[in-house]
Amino acid sequence: MTLRSPTRRAFVATATALLAGAGVPAHAQDTAIRFQLDWRFEGPSALFVTPAAKGYFKDEKLNVTIDAGNGSGGTVTRVASGTYDMGFADLAALMEFHANNPTAPNKPVAVMMVYNNTPAAVLALKKSGIKSPADLSGRKLGAPVFDAGRKAWPIFAKANNVSNVSWTSMDPPLRETMLVRGDVDAITGFSFTSLLNLEARGVKADDVVILPYPQYGVKLYGNAIIVSETFLKNNPEAVRGFLRAFTKGVKDVIADPKGAIAYVKARDGIINEALELRRLQLALDATVLTPDAKAEGFGNVMGPRLALMASQVADAFATKERINPDAVWNGSFLPPAAARNIFAAARK
Repeated sequence: MTLRSPTRRAFVATATALLAGAGVPAHAQDTAIRFQLDWRFEGPSALFVTPAAKGYFKDEKLNVTIDAGNGSGGTVTRVASGTYDMGFADLAALMEFHANNPTAPNKPVAVMMVYNNTPAAVLALKKSGIKSPADLSGRKLGAPVFDAGRKAWPIFAKANNVSNVSWTSMDPPLRETMLVRGDVDAITGFSFTSLLNLEARGVKADDVVILPYPQYGVKLYGNAIIVSETFLKNNPEAVRGFLRAFTKGVKDVIADPKGAIAYVKARDGIINEALELRRLQLALDATVLTPDAKAEGFGNVMGPRLALMASQVADAFATKERINPDAVWNGSFLPPAAARNIFAAARK
């Protein structure tokens, strides 16, 4: 039987498509990774959106989708539930989850340290008379109940002999406002976030006192890349590829922070690029490009420091069980040390 022209063309097109499908395209074999940040698309998220925008994940045969988060605790929970495969979260929040959910399946594990030093800090206005941790005794502090600095406060207080502090709780958008109004004497928060939020409320940077936890005896690690137990077991090469691509992107961000912010702008068009560039640079200086990170190697952790943090977090957070540092950390997927030398990246 002779096929009519339109039908013949359709038949040929279908046959061609089927033949093409027989040799599955490379992108169809890409491993899908659902990744959640700890917070919104702001300056520090450039560390993740840059390798995505530049195709570094694709080069590793990964199809990575990146979503905003609403706090480290939520990110840890969603990775544990399987809603996300990987995420970016505070190591202390991960430790807390492990210790409070000892029998939970699919507990996430940290595979790469990004914020070698916690960004947690106490911030106050100079007019309050607060100049050092010693001036915090007997004062009224404020922060959301889930704030990393507030939860780790007992560690800071013990290291600096601070006592008789009272706490006021509020939603995150009100934290800096209440400090400016005088409702509280000081707040805890990420240094690079709260400082810029205070400036947005009319406070000059010179009028703000910042007491970073790492500078006052609290050597906690900060945010790390975490992976669900199941995904790590089933896709070890994908995790290695993700960390390679991420590390390559971090070097690009350090070399050209302004260019990296353009990728953040592409994800959230309403951001203020100049403001987020400052936030990114503050975050890099406070947590990534630190002497501790240089000494330990970007992405890595040191066993004794990790063990001390596990003990401190268990005490400060009053966890149900003690924290096993070996259960929350697995550094075997990291790229070689030479590939992680981000300090060689020249900043423009």
